[in-house]
Amino acid sequence: MQELKSYLEANNGEELHFSEIVNILKQYDEEKFSEAIKYIPKDILGDVALELPDRYFDDMVEALETNDLVEAVKELESDDQVDFMQELSEHSQEMASEVFKSLDSDDQKDIIQLQSYEENEAGSYMQVEVFTASEDEIVHDTIKRFSKLKKSNEIENVHNLFITTKNNVLLYSIDLDDLLTFDFDKSFRENIELSDENYEPITARDKDDIKDVVNLFREYDLFVMPIVTKNRKLIGRITSDDIHDIVDEHATEQIYNLAGLDDDVEEDEEILKAGKKRASWLGLNLITAILASLVIGLFADTLNSMVALAVLMPIVASMGGNAGTQTLTVVVRQLTLGDISQSDAKRIIIKEVSISLLNGFLFAIIMGVIATLWFHVDNLGLVIALSMIINLLMAGLFGAIIPLFLEKMSIDPAIGSTVILTTITDVIGFFSFLGLATLIL
Repeated sequence: MQELKSYLEANNGEELHFSEIVNILKQYDEEKFSEAIKYIPKDILGDVALELPDRYFDDMVEALETNDLVEAVKELESDDQVDFMQELSEHSQEMASEVFKSLDSDDQKDIIQLQSYEENEAGSYMQVEVFTASEDEIVHDTIKRFSKLKKSNEIENVHNLFITTKNNVLLYSIDLDDLLTFDFDKSFRENIELSDENYEPITARDKDDIKDVVNLFREYDLFVMPIVTKNRKLIGRITSDDIHDIVDEHATEQIYNLAGLDDDVEEDEEILKAGKKRASWLGLNLITAILASLVIGLFADTLNSMVALAVLMPIVASMGGNAGTQTLTVVVRQLTLGDISQSDAKRIIIKEVSISLLNGFLFAIIMGVIATLWFHVDNLGLVIALSMIINLLMAGLFGAIIPLFLEKMSIDPAIGSTVILTTITDVIGFFSFLGLATLIL
């Protein structure tokens, strides 16, 4: 507790960094946390709450009065207000309703507007706070107006000035550093006509998929992007810090999905809820494991006649599984980054199959020699070598095809890919190895 008080006192009168406060709060147990949260200034309380891991949110809400929560929401930008209200409604719908009713009409309108969008639409991630000017406004007057708004904390994190018509149709986007080169005594229209620069903005529609917006940010190295309606009316903006959060969230989601987990459930502290979700995937994995075992059962007589096969069999399946997972991870990641288009599928399949086949020949030779020297059984090295080539070839092929197929079907390629791939490599690995052993040995 003393560490937090010391930090707040040391920075009294200065801009507080809520990330530093978050690091201090995470060191406290539940009792100390509930006490410490009351010392956080209300103007940054909302930022602190959203920066903390989800499991702290309930404790924070329980420790504060409703009017404290209202003040915290008022200080947030519109997109963060929506996130805060969403978490609050998950904690208590009644409390969320009470806080919402206590907000002013503008904040309520903004929250309702942003909540009207689907989760994957750009509009749900935008801030409605934008700084605009008209073509005919004198630059000096705009700068004076901007200074006044900035000093009163009515706007923050402004990167660009948006020039619009009287009907709020977006015309231009001007970086603040470019603004310094303008003649302050002339209008924006005159400055733009005299300039050789292109101020046409790169925009996104409010209904666009957020993945496309992320790719535009990456492609054009943007700090901010205006969000417009189908009639090009300016209704908000998305900033680079929002994009970083989206990328982090999606990366986390994919990591969980590849393991058959739900990121929302894993963030929850309820053991039963998380255990139930994991059990469903483990149950599916059990079914696939039984399928692989049935394949092994077909060759029971071959296994009984040669112990060496039972010793070497897991090696073939393991190598195929690992090779397939490598391919799967690469393809899923490239799909996420937008590096693979639909017309590019053939190239990526050929590339991954070639890599897997090359590794298949390499490790086939290595394992063939090891098996021969280890067991001294004629043609055993040949059997495992051929099986290794077949399984790694199939691992590369299906490791590329599965996520590409799921993407084409508009399904997240990370969901279930690992379970499907592991089943295929196990079945092919066992069948090829034991089948070849039956034929050759």
